[in-house]
Amino acid sequence: MATEHHHAAAGDQGEMQQGAMEGVEHHDHSQMALDFRKKWLWIYALNVLFGVLTLFSPFTFGYAGTSMMWSDLVSGVLIVGIGIATLLSVRLDFLGRWSLAFIGLWLNFAPLVFWTKSPAAYLNGTLIGTLVFAFAVLVPMMPGMAHHMAMMKPGPDIPPGWSYTPSSWHQRAPIAALAMGGWLIARYMAAYQLGHITSVYDPIFGDGTRRVLESKVSKMWPVSDAGLGAFSYTIEVLMAFMGGPNRWRTMPWMAVFFFILVVPLGVVSVVLVMLQPVAVGAWCGPCLLTAMLMLAMVPLAVDEVIATVQFLQASVKNGKPFWRTFWVGDTIEGGEKDGRSPEIGVAWSKFPAATAWGVTLPWNLVASILLGAWLMAAPDLLGSTGTAGGSDNIAGALVVTTAFLALAEVTRSARYVNVLLGAWVVASPWLLSGEGPLARWSNLLVGAVLIALSLPRGPVRERYDGWDRRIR
Repeated sequence: MATEHHHAAAGDQGEMQQGAMEGVEHHDHSQMALDFRKKWLWIYALNVLFGVLTLFSPFTFGYAGTSMMWSDLVSGVLIVGIGIATLLSVRLDFLGRWSLAFIGLWLNFAPLVFWTKSPAAYLNGTLIGTLVFAFAVLVPMMPGMAHHMAMMKPGPDIPPGWSYTPSSWHQRAPIAALAMGGWLIARYMAAYQLGHITSVYDPIFGDGTRRVLESKVSKMWPVSDAGLGAFSYTIEVLMAFMGGPNRWRTMPWMAVFFFILVVPLGVVSVVLVMLQPVAVGAWCGPCLLTAMLMLAMVPLAVDEVIATVQFLQASVKNGKPFWRTFWVGDTIEGGEKDGRSPEIGVAWSKFPAATAWGVTLPWNLVASILLGAWLMAAPDLLGSTGTAGGSDNIAGALVVTTAFLALAEVTRSARYVNVLLGAWVVASPWLLSGEGPLARWSNLLVGAVLIALSLPRGPVRERYDGWDRRIR
């Protein structure tokens, strides 16, 4: 009995010590949050100013009396109210900032929902909405600032068994730049669809862009499809700046959502753009340019989610709750600090190489991309019609997309999909109608070469822990 009493007392003492430690940790976290707010109150105050600007925008820019006016008035009131509450109360910090972030996204999206005829309303929504989002959640999550809030747990920057960090600023810089380029082009086309400009310029396909933007396929969407593309590019740019060089473990949710936005949705949108000749019967030069920019983003983004998945698997294996780790992040044994990435602004000569770690350009994949582009153009150049011509357009788009995905070393095995596509290209002229003799020989040659090009793996220069054996 004495022994049992002793064990019970020891257990109670352990629980008391654990509770005391948790209380100290909670106090330390709260104090760090307060210290953070003292230094960065201008972030919260600035969003209140943006709310005031939003309130007065309908009257300043002359779109009063419309749905956009009421959207801006309500959004402005909410931004001011939530901004002041967040400024005054530390307890509302997290909920308030994310509420402001979603209002910022709505300001970006509202001009598309209401098909606003006011260019000023579209400009104001995209500009103020982006700034509200940025100062609500993006700036507080910047490295250094997040450190004061204890949002980043101590641990490695480079994942265990990896030779670089896939979340470095160098890795994300080209993604942000490509997304910005896509945003500029998409917003230009959205301006035409919304009626802000009366013509759209395409030096390559001439009237083809207008036909695509006015097609039944585009009008099937409840909002401007070009504007929707611009909205997605806005989110991609913002997400590219969120978190530090170790966000693969400190912000797993961000890495996964960024992957979903760039890779699966990007691939689908790219294929749809490239299928314009089949669906619309015309090419759109700006659309193809945005598709190429999106494709270039895919191999640059895919490695981060591989590191994140490996981290989550290791966390679950160690008995930690999956969803808590997914949303809050954690640390991990192994790995190391990032001593490989060159300092931004100092070693500019090393910067370009650091942006492409994990991506190589094997000659066979580059040649596959060119063959896919040829297949897309072949029906117009060789006179293919009917289902055969449409098949070449579709196969070419899929070949290009697959080859771009395989440029990333972690997804190099994706090139085997082009073996199947090459086999279809060889067989399609004899199974479908509309292919002439010259086009048949072209498909036979292109398909056979594509199969051969898809077999060599190409160079793999980096290490990816257990994922290395999957790169074949």
